[in-house]
Amino acid sequence: MKKHLVILAAALVGMAASAADVKIGYIDMQKAIQETSAGKKAKKDLEEDFNKKKKELEKKEADLKKMNEDFEKKAMVLSDDVRGKKQQELQTEMLKYRELVGKSQMDIQKKERDLTQPIIEGLRKVITSIAEKDGFTVILERSEQSVLWAKKDIDLTDRVIQEFEKTKKK
Repeated sequence: MKKHLVILAAALVGMAASAADVKIGYIDMQKAIQETSAGKKAKKDLEEDFNKKKKELEKKEADLKKMNEDFEKKAMVLSDDVRGKKQQELQTEMLKYRELVGKSQMDIQKKERDLTQPIIEGLRKVITSIAEKDGFTVILERSEQSVLWAKKDIDLTDRVIQEFEKTKKK
């Protein structure tokens, strides 16, 4: 029995010693993306596109509203045939508007992915470099679901942002 306890104690000591060699860090990728100069430019570009599309959609929506009001005013004096055609036109325009809204949302999402993907790739290279240089065992991404709490001194976000900015200036 004593022999088993000695083996168990030795195993626990060995595990504790190897755990001491574990070096963990984390990074808030959203913060890193948003605080890099490239991320700020991407956000500005996206906001400009979004506002442009929003204005186009607001104009189209106002046109549809006016079209609907005109139809409602004239509906009683129109023949059944003409009223049916006008109503069909209005429904067709509403469908086109909804499709345009959906397409605009997809376009903005695609542009966001296209703009942020190179930033993410650059950040990953910086993270890998820091991890290898400083001997990290693992670097986690901080989010509400993954890292619920961690010491501030293992937060590498600001360092990664600084290193990323240095690579962009070269």
